[in-house]
Amino acid sequence: MKAKLEKLKNSFEGTIFYDDLHRILYATDASVYRKLPLAVAYPKNNADLKLLIAFANEHGTSLIPRTAGTSLAGQCVGEGIVVDVSKHSTRILDINQTEKTVTVEAGVVRDELNANLQPLGLFFGPNTSTSNRCMIGGMVGNNSSGTTSIQYGVTRDKVVSMDVLLSDGSEVTFGEITIEEFHQKRALNTLEGEIYQKIYETLIDKNNQARIRIEFPKAEIHRRNTGYAIDELLQSELFTENGETFNMCKLLSGSEGTLAFTTKITLQLDELPPKYQCVVAAHYESIEACLQSVTLTMKHNLYTCEMMDKIILDCTKSNLAQAKNRFFVKGDPQAILLLELRSDTEEDLRNQINNLIVSLEKEGKSYHNPTLKGTEIAQAMELRKAGLGLLGNIIGDKKAVACIEDTAVALEDLSNYIAEFSELMKKYEQKAVYYAHAGAGELHLRPILNLKKKEDVVLFRKITRDVAKLVKKYNGSFSGEHGDGIVRAEFIPIMIGEKNYELLKDVKQVFDPKNIFNPGKIVDAAKMDTFLRYEIDRKEPEIETFFDFSDNQGILRAAEKCNGSGDCRKPASFSGTMCPSYRATKNEKDTTRARANALREFLTQSEKENKFDHPELKEVFDLCLSCKACASECPSNVDVAALKAEFLHQYYKSNKPTFRDKAFAFSTKSNKLASNFVGLSNFVKTNRFTSKIIKNKLGVAQERTLPINSSKTLDKIIKKTLNQLNTNSSKTKKVYIFSDEFTNYLESDIGQDALIVLSTLGYEIKHISHEESGRTFISKGFLAEAKKVANANVNIFKEILNENAVLVGIEPSAILTFRDEYIRLADDKEAAKRIATHVYLIEEFLAAEITLGEITSESFTQEAKNVKIHVHCYQKSLSNQKCTFDVLNLPKNYKPTIITSGCCGMAGSFGYEKEHYEVSMNIGEHSLFPAVRAAEVNAIIAANGTSCRHQIKDGTRKEALHPITVLRRALLLDS
Repeated sequence: MKAKLEKLKNSFEGTIFYDDLHRILYATDASVYRKLPLAVAYPKNNADLKLLIAFANEHGTSLIPRTAGTSLAGQCVGEGIVVDVSKHSTRILDINQTEKTVTVEAGVVRDELNANLQPLGLFFGPNTSTSNRCMIGGMVGNNSSGTTSIQYGVTRDKVVSMDVLLSDGSEVTFGEITIEEFHQKRALNTLEGEIYQKIYETLIDKNNQARIRIEFPKAEIHRRNTGYAIDELLQSELFTENGETFNMCKLLSGSEGTLAFTTKITLQLDELPPKYQCVVAAHYESIEACLQSVTLTMKHNLYTCEMMDKIILDCTKSNLAQAKNRFFVKGDPQAILLLELRSDTEEDLRNQINNLIVSLEKEGKSYHNPTLKGTEIAQAMELRKAGLGLLGNIIGDKKAVACIEDTAVALEDLSNYIAEFSELMKKYEQKAVYYAHAGAGELHLRPILNLKKKEDVVLFRKITRDVAKLVKKYNGSFSGEHGDGIVRAEFIPIMIGEKNYELLKDVKQVFDPKNIFNPGKIVDAAKMDTFLRYEIDRKEPEIETFFDFSDNQGILRAAEKCNGSGDCRKPASFSGTMCPSYRATKNEKDTTRARANALREFLTQSEKENKFDHPELKEVFDLCLSCKACASECPSNVDVAALKAEFLHQYYKSNKPTFRDKAFAFSTKSNKLASNFVGLSNFVKTNRFTSKIIKNKLGVAQERTLPINSSKTLDKIIKKTLNQLNTNSSKTKKVYIFSDEFTNYLESDIGQDALIVLSTLGYEIKHISHEESGRTFISKGFLAEAKKVANANVNIFKEILNENAVLVGIEPSAILTFRDEYIRLADDKEAAKRIATHVYLIEEFLAAEITLGEITSESFTQEAKNVKIHVHCYQKSLSNQKCTFDVLNLPKNYKPTIITSGCCGMAGSFGYEKEHYEVSMNIGEHSLFPAVRAAEVNAIIAANGTSCRHQIKDGTRKEALHPITVLRRALLLDS
């Protein structure tokens, strides 16, 4: 087969991979399943897709369509060729304002589409929790719904037409057709004609009609994806008096890529929602009380009615990104309903709010009903949307498992259904998770199971089957919006009856007689407890690590925290930093998810003594910038930077580090040596001929400028000026300056600025001889050296730091090491944790002092200046951006704004390395470089990371200043 794939590859315009790494990365999605595919294809056009269809037909394999790969039911895994359209099929082809339609390719991201539509006053309504990375093709395949469905319907309601490739490679457009056109179509002597004829034969039969109407989910449940939507086709005028115009897209929506391959989709759009908006967050002391309120609340004109339970809310407490979004939560609610109201006028909105709150208070089931407005709404909705990923935060092997999370019932049945469901969970000693779309009669209900253990896999099946029967009792939909996939397809006969199930098989047969499109989904599915991601009752491999991963019960479980939610795939046009290399390449290989999945796979499947000794792991970690964004932005807090450092350390046991790795890791030693010969060193680094030799020797990109040494080290400056600086100290707090290796040797002028600012503001500056931070060792995987540094620094500072004696650092990546990696490295963990509470980035320290009233604007100039701020990735992840903003807001007439940039792209040595230069600059061009270039001529560009400042200079030819330098220049002593 490899020879056949190689032949196909040679005639393919896109790319095809059949190496072990790519097959592993596409073996899983966001479900509990794993199937190793034959190959992975990135088609560029329809010609490529036709080649794949012909190949599948000829060689008896299959095609599994995939966009972002966030499917929860296993729709995106299979043993054939995974066809990823997310890289090339990303064009918005046409926007028709008059008709309010848009035509797109399958790989267009939902939120990016709406960003393009917003200036026209239009938007695509269905809104999933993954909307910043999910794609229209996947939304059609799943018939996605999301938070807005109670107002705007589901994806199926919005599909006007679809261009598809049928299983014989023919190109067909499906859309609305008249009765006459339908009969003309079924007379065609083509596969398209056969399809129309089979649909007609099936649905004109009165017995079939009766069974479909009786057995399929209740029509008033608008979230219903159980099987193929032949019940929707039955509503057309062909088969129902005064019915709708026939449109085959009703059937294709929710068909999970099993009937045809979609290439182009035309969608019906809506006008943007009313301008004025609020959310009432109704708090409840029990799940029952919450659900009993739903019918009442839905009598109001709600735009969303979303639920979070206590388990979800508790998960948000420990998530760095979500903790700040809990501001509206009062007490310890068992559940919260987020009830959104909108109006074109503020007066009408106030009336709606009052009416809703009066209803809630009269009913008396909720105990707290705060009203959220403005940015508070986005924060609350973000909290709810993060629910899926946050469930991956449960430490250990027990996880909230997606199997029964997609049930939908009629609204009047919801409370009774959940009451019976809760009793069923008690039978299995389960405390399930309840969240999501209460207003649509759908809750994402999840049992907590360990699918590595046989007894829990047995429960997995029992619970799923029992819930399927319970849903059937209420004639609900077992698949509301997440699809059947592998996990629920087995139970479709229970849900719609055996004879109706046979009709679905007939539909599949006529569309896809050779079963080449995503087989095993919807019909002829495997048992739901087969092809699981983890081997049952396996003996866990013993993985000894240098870092302490005990907070995750070991490195394997740290990697397994990734549940595939795909937050790392959101485009650069949206907020956040994760994942910079994916944003540059658009390759799944370069996501946080890929790195975690690859590590998990090799740690569990490798038969080598050193399980880290795999070139595939080296490849998948290669473009990781160790930016730390995943440690906070990933809902499951998968810290790939830590995983990469550990991987490199272990990899070096079998593979010698390169000269360049050593040179960067031990750069502090060389900078220390160079500081004794500054003139000569800087001449060699800046001279065109000698710098070229250095760059060639180190494998540094020739386009880069090499950092030069300061004329004096910060240590020498401190030693010489400390007594003089402290002559006017008046504050009670003592500030120990951390003379990090970058500031000390390369930018001591910034350190001097920090000394002047602190001294002028009245702080007593202290300094004690200490080691470097160890940042360069950690980034290159030299963890034994990093541990020595960590232990030394912990021993130096553990007895001298307290509430009134703090350690303050200038370079974020260096000082924040105390808060992060030292806790994984130091032998005295308790001391390391204690030190971490007294360690501050200099902007953090100053911002805290401003809050306490210790620092005021009186010490600074009243001159007006605009300041554009780019914040270091480590600060974004381990601290916050606001402290830098607050500090630069000190001068009364300074107007700071934070650039909405992700990673700058330099990331220490990464951007210097010649093979990474192009990716590095690409990352910078996403948002940082354009923002810097667009800044007015006199604006100050502030960036607190040394790498960031070098990247800005190389990418824009503009000088960026450390915030402390900006403050030093604003001090009145300079006036």
